[in-house]
Amino acid sequence: MRSVDEQLDRVLAAAVRPAAVRVAISEAQGLLCAEDVVAESALPGFDQAAVDGYAVRSVDVQSAAEEPVVLPVVGEITAGSRQPHRLQPGQAVRVVTGAPLPTLADAVVPLNFTDEHPARVTVRKPVPSAGFVRKAGEDVQTGDVAVRSGSPIGPAQVGLLAAVGRNKVLVHPRPRVSILSVGDELVDIDRSPGPGQVYDVNSYALAAAARDAGAEVTRVGIVGTDPRRLREVVEDRMLISEVVVIAGGVGGSTGDEVRAALSELGELDVTRVAMHPGSVQGFGRLGPESVPVFLLPGNPISALVVFEVLVRPLIRAALGKRNPHRRVVRARLLAPITSTKGRRGYLRGQLLRDTESGEYLVQPLGTAGAHLLASLAEANCLVVVNSETTDVAAGDEVEVSFLAQRS
Repeated sequence: MRSVDEQLDRVLAAAVRPAAVRVAISEAQGLLCAEDVVAESALPGFDQAAVDGYAVRSVDVQSAAEEPVVLPVVGEITAGSRQPHRLQPGQAVRVVTGAPLPTLADAVVPLNFTDEHPARVTVRKPVPSAGFVRKAGEDVQTGDVAVRSGSPIGPAQVGLLAAVGRNKVLVHPRPRVSILSVGDELVDIDRSPGPGQVYDVNSYALAAAARDAGAEVTRVGIVGTDPRRLREVVEDRMLISEVVVIAGGVGGSTGDEVRAALSELGELDVTRVAMHPGSVQGFGRLGPESVPVFLLPGNPISALVVFEVLVRPLIRAALGKRNPHRRVVRARLLAPITSTKGRRGYLRGQLLRDTESGEYLVQPLGTAGAHLLASLAEANCLVVVNSETTDVAAGDEVEVSFLAQRS
């Protein structure tokens, strides 16, 4: 039986980052930048008012510390003004936030430092040179790297790209993942199951899990066990996918049929991995492009757990994430749990935090059966139990892996 870590090493060795593409900055959020974005101009591009007030020469208001200074107001500049203004000594110009400063002005007196008079303003406090001014190049200088290659692009990076005038950026795209369900007992959710039939849960649940991991997902849905048809579908998907996931293609006679149908495309290694649920699983790199292909159990809980432990890290690695794994914390059990000796357990749980001590607490959910999908829907974490442990008492500390999305 192969260990989880050994299987994970095999999987991550197959991670291939898709070739970088140039996209609109509005489509880049959540992806990794694939270039150093160099600013071609300074940001801001000119000295501008940081507050509403009066543009002045700072030297003309220094004596306001002892007694008020009265200056004639010789104009007004609004944000976006393109008219040149020149300030003479002993004058003030009314400005709004973001307005360009007139020539010779080196400071802005905020409104609350004055009596706000429109013609002759009384200044009651001095301001230093550059006070309440956003200087040209204060954020970014011409030639600076605004967004570095390898940086995650979030709202701030999108804003910075827009601020330096970039409408497109080179990024590492989301890996394309195709999800198939195999099984003659399956029907889609728009039909009523007949005797012996069940709804196709896996293609919907796994597609959602892949999307949550950051992939671009195609839910192919149900594919029958006819060898020729199955092989054709998988070959077609491998042409346009970085990862293919086949649920229900690993156990029993269906698993035999799936492996036989795909044997001409490459070697699928079907093995037992020392974990539960989801011990029996398959993985291989098929086709001329060595596309990673997973065979997952038909049981939805097992399929989702195997996806979480093995497929999700591959997707995150293909995205270029430095750490493709979920965050793990230590938490204290609120109820006892049992696990299978010789296999690493991944048990559903609800992670809480003590408001007074800040300690993490975890309530086990649905540990009595691997088939309880409702308990996974309530879970926000997986309790990880090492392969040598069978019983963990309430109050003991365990490792807990968050299931909440983390970019």
